[in-house]
Amino acid sequence: MAQTEKKGGLLRKSSASKKPLKEKVVLMYDEIFTTEDPSKCNPRFWEELFLMKVNLEYLEGKLEALDGEELMKIKDNINCLFQHCIQALGEEHPIRVVNALQTLCALIRGVHQKNKSTSGFDIINMLVGFDKAELCMKNLMESLDSLLCAEGSESLKSLCLKLLLCLVTVTDNISQNTILEYVMINSIFEAILQILSSPLSRREHGYDAVVLLALLVNYRKYESVNPYIVKLSIVDDEATLNGMGLVIAQALSEYNRQYKDKEEEHQTGFFSALTNMVGSMFIADADEKISVQTNEAILLALYEAVHLNRNFITVLAQSHPEMGLMTSPTSPVPTTPVTPLGTTPPSSDVISSAELPLDADVQTSNLLITFLKYSSIVMQDTKDEHRLHSGKLCLIILTCIAEDQYANAFLHDDNMNFRVNLHRMPMRHRKKAADKNLPCRPLVCAVLALINLLKFLMSNETVLLAKHNIFTLALMVVNLFNMFITYGDTFLPTPSSYDELYYEIIRMHQNFDNLYSMVLRLSTNAGQWKEPASKVTHALVNIRAIINHFNPKIESYAAVNHISQLSEDQVLEVVRSNYDTLTLKLQDGLDQYERYSEQHKEAAFFKELVRSISINVRKNLAFNTLSQELLLKEFSTIS
Repeated sequence: MAQTEKKGGLLRKSSASKKPLKEKVVLMYDEIFTTEDPSKCNPRFWEELFLMKVNLEYLEGKLEALDGEELMKIKDNINCLFQHCIQALGEEHPIRVVNALQTLCALIRGVHQKNKSTSGFDIINMLVGFDKAELCMKNLMESLDSLLCAEGSESLKSLCLKLLLCLVTVTDNISQNTILEYVMINSIFEAILQILSSPLSRREHGYDAVVLLALLVNYRKYESVNPYIVKLSIVDDEATLNGMGLVIAQALSEYNRQYKDKEEEHQTGFFSALTNMVGSMFIADADEKISVQTNEAILLALYEAVHLNRNFITVLAQSHPEMGLMTSPTSPVPTTPVTPLGTTPPSSDVISSAELPLDADVQTSNLLITFLKYSSIVMQDTKDEHRLHSGKLCLIILTCIAEDQYANAFLHDDNMNFRVNLHRMPMRHRKKAADKNLPCRPLVCAVLALINLLKFLMSNETVLLAKHNIFTLALMVVNLFNMFITYGDTFLPTPSSYDELYYEIIRMHQNFDNLYSMVLRLSTNAGQWKEPASKVTHALVNIRAIINHFNPKIESYAAVNHISQLSEDQVLEVVRSNYDTLTLKLQDGLDQYERYSEQHKEAAFFKELVRSISINVRKNLAFNTLSQELLLKEFSTIS
């Protein structure tokens, strides 16, 4: 009896001390993380490894847990694993290919985490070894290119793009990522274009493809010849350019839709009712919450397309009265975590009938309309650093569009009219208009915004002059008015628009008088602002001539007709009847401007922007985006 108890006790003791069993793939990883060649004892080691479900978390964690010396001791095994992954990409069975792709992703990310402070050369050496790097990377890029261009699994293509995004963003500053030299030499540009030109591939992978291209274009763009820049600048295939435009439009449209949904939620929610009860006391605070994460990655893609490729300009104005391009994919799309810069893809990478949701009163839409709406939302809150950068990038894109001759042609074509609903931030004195059927207004209405800008400069003269040369900006505003005054009859839509311009100058004359007083004061004093202020003084000559000519005429008209306050129509009548006695000076150089130059003006801005995008794209490549569950369902049989 005692012996039986003893046995029972021993058995219980043995059972309690037993360690939990590890899955086979983890045991195989442990063999790799020794100094011995794992294939010595098992010649089929590598063949068996790529039949095992990848444990991404364990593999990356194992790499991160090692210190520098330990990692160098197993460098040969890491190199061997990397090379066998590349070999497995050529296998016929897709499960081996899937496991190889995911293992490569884990290796790249794991080694990067361990070598954050080191150069790209060290990462290359740790992954593949200097002596074999050129051949191995050539084989890797060729395999990825083949998988992307093949008519096979869309899931494999998705993993290929994830792997490429891992490669591109392995360092924060992509220009310091030496691995990309191999991506430059062994180009995948044509594979990216093929994805964008195919409706099926585009709806599944368009977002990743566009972001990948935008990042590759920014690799050492100022220091060397980047083949992706050269190739993107000469693309003229209509299907490819339209495909890129559709992907960008869908992402921007998704942002606009999310903003609209949050706005409606605000207007109908309890908080809205409460603020109405107390007289909208907190309206500014309430609307600050209407915030959707911006998407700098997709904006960068739009910028590069507009800036580099003149053929893409035609895509901006292409009407899409009815999209209805494709149906949604049958398999769910993995979601990614939201990041500070919002570089996550939209909720669905699908180019579908909802790709460009149109307002009820809008019959047609296009990429330019969607982009203008996006810009108007982003620019509402520029106190936020990320939204400030987004707003600046939007303005740079608009500058590139405005400098294009074809873009100017269609923007001023009276036969091409589109309704664009722009957003404005509601304030205590300016609440959101409830009427959605507001009358359309031409761009000439922006003169009021320009005058308000001058008012802002003058009211903050002391503060702004301590930091900025405000006269450069003031001169640009004044010269815009001079452009309208001198040449407005050649491009304004109607003669009445020209009359209305004069009406606004006369109505707001006090602002121009105040500006003249300010610049005259500074131009007559010896100081650092003497010369720039003098330029504004001379530029105001025609505006002051208009004010000095028409104001006495208006006063005389009112006196003769015994009218204390003239109506708008009466003032316009005086303006039209006194053009012939107005004397203006012809000003030279109004049609000349300094063209936009990225390298000379905005290189630092784009360097930091791309850095931020790279960091956030890498963060978005989370475990759930590389999950095998859906992939293994697709390849459920082993042949």
